[in-house]
Amino acid sequence: MRARGMAAGIAMAALCACGGGGSAGGTVTPPVSAPAPAPTPTPTPAPTPTPTATSAGYTPAAAFRPTTGAAIPIGKCVNMGNHLEAPNEGDWGRAIVDADFTIIKSAGFDTIRLPVRWSNHALAAAPYTIDATFLAHVRHVVDTARGAGLNVLLNLHHYEEMATAPAAHAERFAMLWKQIAAAFADEPEASVWFELMNEPNGALNDSNLLAILTPALAQVRATNPTRPVIIGGQNWSGVSSLATLQLPDDPRLVVTIHTYDPFDFTHQNATWLAPGRVPPLGRTFGGADDLRALDANLATVRGYMQRTGRQVFVGEYGANDDPGIPLAQRVLYYGTVSSAYASIGVQSCAWAYANTFRLRDGAAWLPGMVEAIRTTATLQ
Repeated sequence: MRARGMAAGIAMAALCACGGGGSAGGTVTPPVSAPAPAPTPTPTPAPTPTPTATSAGYTPAAAFRPTTGAAIPIGKCVNMGNHLEAPNEGDWGRAIVDADFTIIKSAGFDTIRLPVRWSNHALAAAPYTIDATFLAHVRHVVDTARGAGLNVLLNLHHYEEMATAPAAHAERFAMLWKQIAAAFADEPEASVWFELMNEPNGALNDSNLLAILTPALAQVRATNPTRPVIIGGQNWSGVSSLATLQLPDDPRLVVTIHTYDPFDFTHQNATWLAPGRVPPLGRTFGGADDLRALDANLATVRGYMQRTGRQVFVGEYGANDDPGIPLAQRVLYYGTVSSAYASIGVQSCAWAYANTFRLRDGAAWLPGMVEAIRTTATLQ
């Protein structure tokens, strides 16, 4: 996401990172040294379900079975938002610690999505070498998550210059993926997947997106010929991007979308947005208009899957964790959106774990949140 950790498809250009206080897009402060990691959190049992966690009547169905492209068992998924996609880990909240992944797995999650700002940790000029210490740290995070029994969706996040001067950065983008792909080539394809570009936006759009992604994918295929690779469309990969999405010629692709609708609910008091674009507190979720809009999005996604035979998954959705938004409303939102997409066979990944749009606060999951989040009745 971009702006506190998310990636809304509506006017996201004002965000500063995907969903949280500084991780979704927009201007970023210069890199600073990351603070020491926070103390290892203490695992706690998931809270008892609360009666406020509802799903507006949507019933999860079996996962859509694609006839084209790859299929990946995402299941119940959470984004590690505002961690490694910050300018430096620790700039936007606490650092990841190893115990996080045992906690996440114990809460019933199957997959983490790991946003990474590779572009801040590589040479600006050829050969665009990624800092070895940073690369080793990301590898440690991936291996620790896998060791806890989680799948990992590893992406390239917040390469901001790609939204303003994509042609000038196309070679560097491809060479970053050459290094990432080689470094993770020995990871199992059944549980580690690559996502080429988080939320293409701005000057990176349908007019050039395919030409930018294709060489990067070729670099991936040189060392990972069959690993599933995830691709999202223009305009922050919103639902509407499916209408014009062009994909490289490759048999192992999966399509992703992001949704933060209704934006005036999910981004209430999102102070990282541009002045004049911050929705005020007081918007409630779950009325007839909200459900009609959600059903329209479901129809669009279902139509795309039926037309193309491809798997689609929701890589980000979520609602701001401002204290002025009642927790019951956030629980209702996460439950409704995840259940709605699961009802058409689509799996989803909630934004985000502990630093932004929080599902977990300190040593405990927010009451009712884990239970509200649903996935499909089958993984594949």
